[in-house]
Amino acid sequence: MTTPRQGLATRLIHTAEGAQPLAAPLTTPTYETTTFIVDSTADLQAYIEGGTGKYFYSRYENPSLVALEAKLAAAEQGEAAMVFGSGMGAVASTLLGLLSAGDEVICSAAVYGGTFHLLNSFLPRFGVTARFVAMEQLQDPASVMGPKTKLLWFESPINPTLRCVDIARVAAACRTAGLVSVMDNTFGTPYNQQPLTLGVDLVMHSVTKYLNGHSDVTAGAIIGSQALVERLVPSRRLIGAMLDPGAASLVARGLKTLDVRMARHNENALGLARALSGHPGIARVIYPGLPDHPDHAVAVRQMRGFGGMVTIDLAGGFEAAARFFDRVQVFKRATSLGGVESLCGLPVLTSQYGWSDEQLARADVTRGMVRLSVGLESLDDLIADVDQALAI
Repeated sequence: MTTPRQGLATRLIHTAEGAQPLAAPLTTPTYETTTFIVDSTADLQAYIEGGTGKYFYSRYENPSLVALEAKLAAAEQGEAAMVFGSGMGAVASTLLGLLSAGDEVICSAAVYGGTFHLLNSFLPRFGVTARFVAMEQLQDPASVMGPKTKLLWFESPINPTLRCVDIARVAAACRTAGLVSVMDNTFGTPYNQQPLTLGVDLVMHSVTKYLNGHSDVTAGAIIGSQALVERLVPSRRLIGAMLDPGAASLVARGLKTLDVRMARHNENALGLARALSGHPGIARVIYPGLPDHPDHAVAVRQMRGFGGMVTIDLAGGFEAAARFFDRVQVFKRATSLGGVESLCGLPVLTSQYGWSDEQLARADVTRGMVRLSVGLESLDDLIADVDQALAI
């Protein structure tokens, strides 16, 4: 019996699809496919019932994502990692995956605006409440936790105040109190600090920032123990906060230069902060690497470098901040951070937009703050740009 000659469309669609066993690529291929072929009903049933080691559908898992997750776990010295389509996708999937109606979250009053709004305005609709606490209370969770408290969320350095939390102290207090600790390490990066080694249960990243490093991918990640990360599998699948395989490949490429990029980010940010200290137009230069930073001793103890973010608080308030923002030239006026290019942002119009005066005061955020993401340009050019933008 001969096989009928296939039509052109069939030949074009199916010829040479699938694995190429003789290929040995240096870099991980991008598996830009929505679905994967199964061999039989038995094969499909084995997958659905769990644990065949194969792939089924890219909303569930994809080899490009698995390869990136292995890199991220290694970077943070974790057992497992999970990637998402954005940092907020990671935040939401984590909170929804670990909490139930009636639970409470303790969170620093100073926190990224997206996280704040999710906890303050969105999750309460589903019976999850949040208690926002001052830095001093954050260091001692037992003093503020209640019978319904299940999780503590914090950042270090904090956006945009760059306050640094004693990570080991908070993590130990959470373990004693039976709370899951989750830390946003976006500003710190695995290059500068390793929260999991200090006792934190889960580390979150807006991968959009330093881990990708080139301002061309939106992504998020959670890293920690295998057991905790696996608890988030249902929430990622059902919420659908999956990262695209092509984006995962770009992030994996960006990670290869994280070490050298962060060394330059650290160097440039410290140099800029030192150059701006004492400037008559600046009320405060905020950078953990400066001796006058309130948490400098903590930062020295737990960080390898002090990061690429510098916040300046201008003496003239919002009017001065807006004038500075409009005058920068090398620094680009854009939200986000962590790319090779230097960016300038106004927290009260971005991450802390819509916060009341009381909420801003509790977070130590002023209307005169300007957040600088210090990139990889010449330090002399960055200093000159800030100087001209501050000139009267």
